[in-house]
Amino acid sequence: MQNDSDGSDGKGRGAEPERPLPAQPLLPVQARRAGAWCLLGLLIAAVVALVVWLCVELSAAVTPVLLALLGSGLLGPLYRRLVAMKLNHSLAAGLTCAVLLLVVGGAGYIVISALVDTGDQIVSSLRQAAKDLSQHFGAAGASLDDLASKSKGLVTKFGGTAASGLLTGVSAVGQFLAAAVLALLLTFFFLRDSHKAVRTLNRWAPGSSAPQLERMARRGFQSIEGFMRGTTFIALIDAICITVGLLILRVPGAVGLGALVFVGAYIPYLGAFISGAVAVLVALADRGFVIALWALGVVLAVQVLEGHVLQPMIQSRTVHMHPATVLLAITAGASVAGILGMLLSVPLTAAVTGVLQELRAYYAEGPDSGDTGSAASPASPASS
Repeated sequence: MQNDSDGSDGKGRGAEPERPLPAQPLLPVQARRAGAWCLLGLLIAAVVALVVWLCVELSAAVTPVLLALLGSGLLGPLYRRLVAMKLNHSLAAGLTCAVLLLVVGGAGYIVISALVDTGDQIVSSLRQAAKDLSQHFGAAGASLDDLASKSKGLVTKFGGTAASGLLTGVSAVGQFLAAAVLALLLTFFFLRDSHKAVRTLNRWAPGSSAPQLERMARRGFQSIEGFMRGTTFIALIDAICITVGLLILRVPGAVGLGALVFVGAYIPYLGAFISGAVAVLVALADRGFVIALWALGVVLAVQVLEGHVLQPMIQSRTVHMHPATVLLAITAGASVAGILGMLLSVPLTAAVTGVLQELRAYYAEGPDSGDTGSAASPASPASS
């Protein structure tokens, strides 16, 4: 009698017992994925909150670093041009910092002198506009009158404090000067040692991530560089156009209003709205309703020129952010660091957006294809 090769006797003896079915998970796959994404979001929020808290606690050191990054981005092309002319790195960085000091100092002097010379006239015009508006809109005009009165009081109080040399005023001025000097020195070192920073990044990067980290750093800095250069050029054009228009309309304080437009241009959307509204209100108070309409037309024409011609043409190679993202960044920056936070939040958000876009492109192409493009990455101060 022939036996089966597997040793069974044909009656089921010797067969393997049935394995129990695996236990079903308590949650479906979609719920587990949602939970994982929520956990990741909480971790990212915790890290961001910790970074913001550290930046606020160490603001005396963080603020000069951020200002130095903005200064390096603004005059980075000049430094690279000087290095291409076979100048020493230290000499090129020193000349660039001298140009930065002249540009920022000269622009600051022009803006502050214009605002000081025409500040009282602008405030009195705003108060007159508030009185005119209060006759038609009631509470809105009264609120504007209170705002103008408080702004004049704050300017007077600040001037008196600085003039009398009180301890608080001296301390504030000393902190500002110390931060400015530190930012200038950091700008010098950032420009001079940028090529060393790339080598350090490649040396300390874990595994084979050095090319991708270098591309991310370059992309982030290029976003800051493009934002600073483009915004400065656009702000200058906006200020010149609005100043010329207000001078033609014979609006008082036209130069000071143009300086306000130049400063406000570094706060996208919100700054242009506030400075334009101030210009229209001053024209309404001193030149009447018709001239105010002409001033409103000048402001709107400049804004249309900026939004449809200047920004697409000048900032076409920089990071494009949605207006909602910009407004949220400005609001967050204002809640953390006031006016300084509003000025720094947008370029930092542009840098983060650029890094995220680089990561997205990296994972879309695949890790293997990403390393081949490191040699063709665009130039930055680190490449000089």
